[in-house]
Amino acid sequence: LIDISNTIFGDGFLQFQNIFLPVGISFFTFQSMSYVIDIYRRQLTPTRYWIDYLFYLSFFPQLVAGPIVRARDFLPQISRKPEVTDEMFSKGLILILIGLIKKAIISDYISLNFVDRVFDSPLQYSGFENLMGVYGYALQIYCDFSGYSDMAIGIALLLGFRFPKNFDLPYRSATITEFWRRWHISLSSWLKDYLYISLGGNRKGRIRTYVNLLITMLLGGLWHGAAWRFIIWGGLHGAALAVHKFLLSRFPGMKPTSEGMSRGRHIANGLLTFHFVCFCWIFFRAADMEIVTSMLSQIFTNFDFQLIPAVLEGYWKVFAIMALGYLIHFLPMNEDKTVGYITKMPLAVKVVLTVVVIWVVMQMKSTEIQPFIYFQF
Repeated sequence: LIDISNTIFGDGFLQFQNIFLPVGISFFTFQSMSYVIDIYRRQLTPTRYWIDYLFYLSFFPQLVAGPIVRARDFLPQISRKPEVTDEMFSKGLILILIGLIKKAIISDYISLNFVDRVFDSPLQYSGFENLMGVYGYALQIYCDFSGYSDMAIGIALLLGFRFPKNFDLPYRSATITEFWRRWHISLSSWLKDYLYISLGGNRKGRIRTYVNLLITMLLGGLWHGAAWRFIIWGGLHGAALAVHKFLLSRFPGMKPTSEGMSRGRHIANGLLTFHFVCFCWIFFRAADMEIVTSMLSQIFTNFDFQLIPAVLEGYWKVFAIMALGYLIHFLPMNEDKTVGYITKMPLAVKVVLTVVVIWVVMQMKSTEIQPFIYFQF
């Protein structure tokens, strides 16, 4: 808030002292709040032992960057004897490998070799490169965060605990409402249950519903960081959700999700939703608003079509990995069924698969360790 005030009134208006924040404070604070609120709402009975509460908050797989696990989902698992079945062990291992592929092979490679360069100095790149940088970041943040979530869920399974799913192929969404049902599910459901519904949800009239959606997403943006760009990111998503809610009320034939949509409408709506989300990612990733305006200016005024062949040739490895990442994401397959299919493979096949993934990661890894994006939140 001090940073925002200084942006409005000039540097030096208020003095800011750097505050030491524990790692993962945003996530275990949300978990602790859900515990207290659920008890207040009589949806949860307080745990008998203080150590159980501390264990719930400090369970390491999801401590630093989620998923946000509810007490009512986790605490009952403490009271029973931990058991790791063959199915849990295999699924946990596969999820860890999938998370490793997303993070180390896709996310880190396109980040270091292209995306970071474009976002650091957008004016040095053509509009086409800036646009590819935006597409690259959309894939990077998905692979980075869903990769972490996959690994956290996998590690928990190896220890005998089950976490809820946190990502469900979000870029397949045909509407912005569906996107937020598929993206960072533990956060979006937390905001819905403990903020949106607490503000009144859709129980206090149409206008109040739109206002509640906007407030929820503005605060969701502010949760990610005290900067205007995060507030704008949250405000854009809140406004989009409100507009979609309004259209659903005016046109009863509209679908809130892709379920039941015709193939053509699904594709058209999906492209619109995906590009809106990508536009919003610019505000989320850019270091400041000057970077945002520079990128948008390059994309819309300096696209430079004649440079496209040279760019594709120079960054062909990056674009090949991006194409592969998006292709896998949009393939008409069920992610859970695919994991289940791999889980049932013979042990020898899983061993070979593990060795291959580790070898590829070692070949593509950078000299510097790339922290997960959500570690900063």
